[in-house]
Amino acid sequence: MIQITPQLAINEDELTFSFVRASGPGGQNVNKVSSAVELRFDAARSPSLPEALKERLKKLAGRRLSDDGVLLIDAHRFRTQGLNRKDALARLVALLQAAAIEPKTRKATRPSRGAREERLQAKRKASQIKQARRANFPHAD
Repeated sequence: MIQITPQLAINEDELTFSFVRASGPGGQNVNKVSSAVELRFDAARSPSLPEALKERLKKLAGRRLSDDGVLLIDAHRFRTQGLNRKDALARLVALLQAAAIEPKTRKATRPSRGAREERLQAKRKASQIKQARRANFPHAD
């Protein structure tokens, strides 16, 4: 089991790792060794995730989530397969942790009487300053 939050964990059987050749610099190593990792997680059919989390994950994952609900994470930052595997897993956990945070619902509030009065007082003061400027510098007509 992979722990996401204290209340949420996903089974390792739900993850599929495939190893491919990484692009970019690396000399002969790049041509011979499949060090890049593709992690697939079927989020839409996962029994571990609640529906609300799946909806938030859909928004957060963006184009990493396919139309049929499979999350694909490519990891090719490191030169070894093991480190790339850990990196992909860490990125999956971070994404699921971000999706697990429920957004707070906004409560409509009104400014207090004191705040309204303070705002109006500031407007009056600004108006007086501008009127004083007009009096000191008459326009040439």
